[in-house]
Amino acid sequence: MAKIYKMSPHLADLIAAGEVVERPASVVKELVENSIDAGAQSVTVEIRRGGMSFIRVTDDGCGMSPEDAELAFLRHASSKLTDERGLEAIRTLGFRGEALAAIAAVSNVTLVTRERGAESGVAVVLEGGEPHPAEPVGCSEGTVITVQDLFFNTPARQKFMKKDSSEGAAVTAAVVKAALSHPEVSVRYIKDDKEELHTPGDGVVSSAIYSIFGAQFFKSLLPAGCEGEGVSVSGFVSAPAAAKGKRSSQYFFVNGRCIKSQMLTTAVEQAFKSSLFTGRFPACFIYITLKPSDLDVNVHPAKTEIKFLSESQVFSAVKNAAAAALASEGPGIAELSSDGALKAAPKSDFWKKQDAESFRNSSPAPVPRMRVREDGLKYNAAPAPKPYAPSPALREPSPAPTYDEQKPSLFNAPETPPLPERRAEAPKLAPSEEKAPELFEDKPSADYRIIGEAFGCYIICQKGDELVFIDKHAAHERMLFDALKAKESSVMPQTLLDPPAVELGAQDTALLLEHLPELTASGVEIEDFGGGALIVRTLPSGVSAGDVEAFLGELAEALRQGRKPGSLGAADEVLATIACKAAIKAGKPSDPRELAPVAKVVMSGEVRYCPHGRPVSVVLPKSRLDKGIKRT
Repeated sequence: MAKIYKMSPHLADLIAAGEVVERPASVVKELVENSIDAGAQSVTVEIRRGGMSFIRVTDDGCGMSPEDAELAFLRHASSKLTDERGLEAIRTLGFRGEALAAIAAVSNVTLVTRERGAESGVAVVLEGGEPHPAEPVGCSEGTVITVQDLFFNTPARQKFMKKDSSEGAAVTAAVVKAALSHPEVSVRYIKDDKEELHTPGDGVVSSAIYSIFGAQFFKSLLPAGCEGEGVSVSGFVSAPAAAKGKRSSQYFFVNGRCIKSQMLTTAVEQAFKSSLFTGRFPACFIYITLKPSDLDVNVHPAKTEIKFLSESQVFSAVKNAAAAALASEGPGIAELSSDGALKAAPKSDFWKKQDAESFRNSSPAPVPRMRVREDGLKYNAAPAPKPYAPSPALREPSPAPTYDEQKPSLFNAPETPPLPERRAEAPKLAPSEEKAPELFEDKPSADYRIIGEAFGCYIICQKGDELVFIDKHAAHERMLFDALKAKESSVMPQTLLDPPAVELGAQDTALLLEHLPELTASGVEIEDFGGGALIVRTLPSGVSAGDVEAFLGELAEALRQGRKPGSLGAADEVLATIACKAAIKAGKPSDPRELAPVAKVVMSGEVRYCPHGRPVSVVLPKSRLDKGIKRT
């Protein structure tokens, strides 16, 4: 009996769908790319229930004839490639001819399209990949594709989908990438009957960034560019002060295609190597233009990865573009000479569309309209942020202890302002009773001794023949996190008398609003203000009102990371972020009295890891020191 048989076309389509259509965001990506390839100037994306029940993409592109509309859903049917030579110079986003067939195989699809200049349009309906006869209809020029009941006939795939909010966030990310990759196309995104974003489509990258991410984020960006032989780089990088805790704000585009590339990520971060603290990452929007023959886009089913003919040339161009922006803290345009050096270059087409100086001094067009709330009040800009204020527990530290001048000190305690004069002077000790206090008030029974602090970050303890280096911020963060989680320390909300409006962009705003119960329980009360902005009513004690934007940004990033396997849950991510903000700050010396309890919980074994699982201490044996200096 034969063991090898030919699959049915339907089974083959279901398998292909597993490669191309991973989730609703994959459907949106493929459909929007088709709209852009069709020459659309305006694209509208609508979803419901995270895209699982309803997706509709409407464009004003070239449309299709009745004959093409029926052929479009056949596997490997394409209008973009005619022979193998086309693979050597792909200029379109789509080219495989698999997307529509894969989508139709696992959903119910309705296509309504009208070719430009045609008197009427045509409607094609498919149920689980099975087409119904096409029918003529009246419709506008362009194409409307509606996808319903995704994965209704593949329960194995459906059960692996996440909750609607998570799938919706992934769709939002896909729409953002599409809007950024082609700023000449106006992209409108409607989620559960509410508009989430709308880009102007004026062909200016900064306008798209401004519309999606908001004014505050936009103002932190530095224009960057680099011109070299065969490669052109343009775009933006964030100023070092606006660096993020994660890499989620790094976008790379090659010939209008949004891609993932560890090589490009490394290039940008190397330019920032001496400008950022460990654990901070630059935001960037990097646009690379190459000859189509210098790259291979046919290396990934979803077309999110590519290969460069000359990786070293592209790497150098991206790195130098970012470095030029940092060096000038303003418009950075450079050109690569044959020896790899940078030199001045004329503005590329990107900069002809937007003058660099006007970018630094004004907002891009179009400027968002002044918002009007339901109560009639107008609002245009958030108040200027106030300087960061430490938590109440750390605001007025006790005066540093004094020491006998003859006694050497291994610890430089920070200077503290004198306390206000007291009404009643404390009684003085008799000369015979005066005693210089010890550096740290450890109990006599403790089997370790705190001998100092290094780099404003690490507490140094000696225990037997070992030195223990403790990350003071991470350890204190875990102490606070454990107390909050065990409800030994409640989160006290502070009401803001002048609630600020914070613009975080559509993605982060939607993510925070999805987790309102967890935020409210943790002392964070926010309201949707529209246009990617939030009104902040309360904050947890210990978080300064002037630090609200950074705090909410970190919360959004923590919640985004919380969706990954092995991460904390949403509620714990909120508590961990609050604990991080209230913990002792690294980078400057602390009062010895603050460090003693932190060292105690680490040395006793109560605290070993930070809330996210990183160790808070390392041990250096004396034997290793002896070996290092060749002590015998």
